[in-house]
Amino acid sequence: MDFLTDEQVLWRDTVARVMENEIGREYVRTCDTERAYPYEAYEKVARLGWLRLLIPEEQGGDGGTIFDYALMCEGLARYGFDFATAFMVSTFTGMNIVKFGTPQQREKYLPAFMRGDLRFSISISEPSAGSDAASTRTRAEHGDNGWTIRGQKLWCSGAAARNVVIAMLVRSDKEARKHHGLSVLLVPNDTPGLDIRRLPTMARRATGTTEIFVDGAVVPDANLLGQAGDGWHIITDHLELERIAVAAAYVGNAQQAVTDALKYAHERIQFERAIYEFQVIRHMLADMQTAVDAARLMVYRAADMASRGVPCTREVSMAKLIASETLQTVTRQGMQILGGHGMLPEADMERYFREGMQATIGGGTSQIQRTIIAKALRI
Repeated sequence: MDFLTDEQVLWRDTVARVMENEIGREYVRTCDTERAYPYEAYEKVARLGWLRLLIPEEQGGDGGTIFDYALMCEGLARYGFDFATAFMVSTFTGMNIVKFGTPQQREKYLPAFMRGDLRFSISISEPSAGSDAASTRTRAEHGDNGWTIRGQKLWCSGAAARNVVIAMLVRSDKEARKHHGLSVLLVPNDTPGLDIRRLPTMARRATGTTEIFVDGAVVPDANLLGQAGDGWHIITDHLELERIAVAAAYVGNAQQAVTDALKYAHERIQFERAIYEFQVIRHMLADMQTAVDAARLMVYRAADMASRGVPCTREVSMAKLIASETLQTVTRQGMQILGGHGMLPEADMERYFREGMQATIGGGTSQIQRTIIAKALRI
């Protein structure tokens, strides 16, 4: 059964061709090894117009569907989930401005974003507010000059890159109930009072994830996204698109892990024959490919439902759960098949493996996804 239209097949193949011929695995590997943000590739993708994909036509974009976006994320993550993160974080965060921004905010930020001159990052977590995002303690107090922010944010991916505007979840009303006193502020990363520090994490080496100390940073009233108190609604809406994007990217990276392991199994000679000829290896690879195909179908279902405006909170969490755990499983098995060779950066599998270990944590842990799914199953 073919789930893609001719146009979607062409789009998927175009992304794959660009990744293979114009970006390449060596570039992705180098960015990871050197902990270097992929500026050159970002500029290339911007020139190709891909950053316009989800932006509505009336706002200067291409008006593509979430399914189209999922196919792009899948392709960009071919040689590493972290590489795709640079593009995904900007695009799914930018959609918050499309949905909740004022006309002035859209005019100010979206054209620059689509040109590649401006990036976005999302800042939700804190040292004591990860899965429990509503426990945000970073305070924003309103005054004559706008909003003054104090606190500490954590795991803010891409925030240290050039020309980034951070959509930051803050507590704007300390008297309101937990979920009702939150707001989202648009904070340029060069705002005085921000101390942004890249963290030496096992994964997310190129795009980078950060800790942000905020000491009296001030942004004007015009930088409030939506209304004061809308923060929880904005963030929960945001997470649906984010989880579709990352799930698709996990599948793209998992497929390459299987492909690399299969190639190695055919080339590696032991006991006078390719190790693929040993049933134990063949069965491992069969299980790996089956798991990736199953995860892809779950992701496509969620992306299709979201594209058609069908409520799909459960299906999105299922897709994120299975795709992240599949990436973790197949990369671990890939490391086993490659043996000692897999430990070397030039084999790429160890990079895939590190990203797989992060996959079940970032964007909502597997435990949180299971909780969401179980809640949806209540009678």
